[in-house]
Amino acid sequence: MTGAPLPPEFALIARHFAPLAGAGTDSLTDDVALLTPPPGRELVLKADALVGGVHFLNDDPADLVARKLLRVNLSDLAGKGATPIGYLLTVSVPRGTPDAWFAAFAAGLARDQAEFGVSLLGGDTTSTPGPISLSLTIVGHTAPGITPRRGGARADDAILVTGTIGDGALGLAVALGKLTDSTGHLLDRYRLPRPRMGMPVGEFATASMDISDGLVQDLSHICRASGLGAVLEAALVPLSAPARSAGPAWMETILTGGDDYEVLMTVPTARVDACIAAAAERGISLTRIGRMATGPADVRVLDAAGAPMTFAATGWTHF
Repeated sequence: MTGAPLPPEFALIARHFAPLAGAGTDSLTDDVALLTPPPGRELVLKADALVGGVHFLNDDPADLVARKLLRVNLSDLAGKGATPIGYLLTVSVPRGTPDAWFAAFAAGLARDQAEFGVSLLGGDTTSTPGPISLSLTIVGHTAPGITPRRGGARADDAILVTGTIGDGALGLAVALGKLTDSTGHLLDRYRLPRPRMGMPVGEFATASMDISDGLVQDLSHICRASGLGAVLEAALVPLSAPARSAGPAWMETILTGGDDYEVLMTVPTARVDACIAAAAERGISLTRIGRMATGPADVRVLDAAGAPMTFAATGWTHF
């Protein structure tokens, strides 16, 4: 005997999101998911949202929007050295959004689920009169007692970052027609972050976080939480070739623009070389860019000549 047809929302979930569901979800037919963390591990949780016209362009491909949403949350786990398990997802879209958008969005999630070893645990779908609004809560795990917090930095600790800085912010400038980049690297980095999964953060860092709102601003969060200042040497900040080609006029954007999704960490000086070597073993570049210092809880940025640099704003603000 054939049952009654599913209401439109549940039919959409069955078509596009149920194939993404992991264990403990009953294929998204229940109100909740059941999750058992690996034995002897602590759970690590983080939520982030993306809003159309704010965090991505309204004409960005749906599959890339989905992958960016998942990856910016994975980056938060990477900033704490955690291993991902799964995620909860809320999708709010205007009425009349075509089914093809959902199909592409789900395909993007499926691609990155396979790459990063995560699955969908549940969530919600709603309509909105405004732009597309997306929220994702990531769940990960780590060994008990080793997760660095923002407030653990110590005076004279080295400041290190993974990868390169500024590519995402410059990529947005490319997308808006304010900058050119024939390589396509910058726009790709804006649309598709590279979360640095596998960084041995808990083994080395006294404080850590991922960089999303701008290097200077996020470093200032560590300063305030740790009650210390920081000295950041702009000439040491690692840049990609396209970012370097943008020229000195873009240096403020590079240091404050955000969308880096790299790991920022403080490490005792005696352990810096070992930390860089451990990152290299995992295929991740790690660069020393400054040091923590006693004094006011702010960031002093110095140019190549050692002179202080000033900026109109230190990073992205949400309000």
